[in-house]
Amino acid sequence: MPKQVVVIASVATERAALPFLVEYLRGENIAVDVHIPSKNGALTVDVVERLLKAAWYSPPDNQRIDKFVVLLDVDGKQPDAVVDPLRQSLISRLDSHITASVLFAYAQWHLEAWFFGDVQGLRDYLGRDLGSVDTSNPDAIENPKRHLINLLQGNYTRRVSEDIARGLNPQIITGRSRSFQRFIEAVRNGNG
Repeated sequence: MPKQVVVIASVATERAALPFLVEYLRGENIAVDVHIPSKNGALTVDVVERLLKAAWYSPPDNQRIDKFVVLLDVDGKQPDAVVDPLRQSLISRLDSHITASVLFAYAQWHLEAWFFGDVQGLRDYLGRDLGSVDTSNPDAIENPKRHLINLLQGNYTRRVSEDIARGLNPQIITGRSRSFQRFIEAVRNGNG
């Protein structure tokens, strides 16, 4: 039976893209399910607690959940300044019946920075060059979502996020984005 991991993310574009970015982990016997708040938005302690409890007490396909990974966008801030307060508040609120590990990971700006980690894959999707975006360190791209929207010259939707992620190579992204690498490590074998 595969290891069951539930990722808590904040918006529909993440819910659409993440399954494709972690799909290769199925080969390592890891199944990932992504949950987001019903109205998208910030992952406050109340929202994360509600999502964790809903998943724990009504697991997908009645499978035992082995681990939760809470994925935060830190919007260029110091990651510890965003992650630690949420972690501390959440730990004190979870009941003892939830025995799965709860780990935290982050995207330095937004998940869209990870798309720039596979330059060729993103270029192939767009059908054009990436312009003046410095892709040498995807985690350092300020407001990558804005850059992506400019490159798309149109709407950025859940469906577009899914289509982009479908054509990317997560192993390439892992080698170029430290935050993506840490996220994959949390999903793969982090142990709380």
